[in-house]
Amino acid sequence: QVQLVESGGGLVQAGGSLRLSCAASGPTFSRYGMGWFRQAPGKEREFVVGISSGGIRTSYADSVKGRFTISRDNAKNTVYLQMNSLKPEDTAVYYCARSYYSGSDYTDKSYDFWGQGTQVTVSS
Repeated sequence: QVQLVESGGGLVQAGGSLRLSCAASGPTFSRYGMGWFRQAPGKEREFVVGISSGGIRTSYADSVKGRFTISRDNAKNTVYLQMNSLKPEDTAVYYCARSYYSGSDYTDKSYDFWGQGTQVTVSS
């Protein structure tokens, strides 16, 4: 069983930065793509960013391009989300997820394991 544990969320003012981390259990982390999703109150969960197993390919939602950066350290079984120039509309619970395969898709149906989420709140 794979476990994903997010950390790094919190309260930040608009324009500020946060770095989320997602630590994964298990020896096969490097074989799978990873993704970050978020869910704001009253809204559906949405794709934020994904990264391939080797970290070469990344994909971003238009709303975060140029502000967020995903990376991974396969030696540490950890994926990171650096969030800069945060806006109040970035407020949500952020989830990391493991893809079924080596890539990462925009749909949450392509992910089989999920973390418990970490709250990010951006004040105006």
